[in-house]
Amino acid sequence: MSKTQKILNYSTKTAVIRAKDIEAKGIHREYLKRLENEGLLVRSARGVYTFTDAEITENHTLVETAKRVPKGIICLLSALNFYQLTTQTPFEVWLAIPQKSRPPKDHLLPLRIIYMSGKSLEAGIEEHIIEGVTVRIYSLPKTIADCFKFRNKIGLDVALEALRESWRGKRCSMDEIWYYAKICRVHNVMRPYLESLP
Repeated sequence: MSKTQKILNYSTKTAVIRAKDIEAKGIHREYLKRLENEGLLVRSARGVYTFTDAEITENHTLVETAKRVPKGIICLLSALNFYQLTTQTPFEVWLAIPQKSRPPKDHLLPLRIIYMSGKSLEAGIEEHIIEGVTVRIYSLPKTIADCFKFRNKIGLDVALEALRESWRGKRCSMDEIWYYAKICRVHNVMRPYLESLP
């Protein structure tokens, strides 16, 4: 089997591949460039390629982000959008990374970087398989707590909408929300809103 065919075989497993993954299999990244020139791959971020015939979902940019920044976690507006709990459609992918990490320099993939550390960074991470790729996304109750923590960035109205809609749809319990509110140190901020829920 040719090296080109080996790369194309990836498209049966995943829509997006990284140059690093190809090199780890002993295939030079130049083959990706050739496939891009032939119109079989599209470069979607630095070192990240999407197969042109892949079945793309509405969460495709989350997949590209997961491939580009494997240690990042989808958060805030992008997480709310994934859980279909906001009327906002973010044009950037909101991504949490460790406090001391350097953000990726990428103009192809629009990212909104949020720095977190400690339990606030590590708690509530879920892994979802999208287009054959593992994407790390904060759980819904953690996302709601984060929305209150970063209300100055996303707006208090967005945080309140997420809280009300998740409660109305019975998507998470009061205990779960309260648990993450404490981790994110926003329990005092959230208390009056939680108490006002019917």
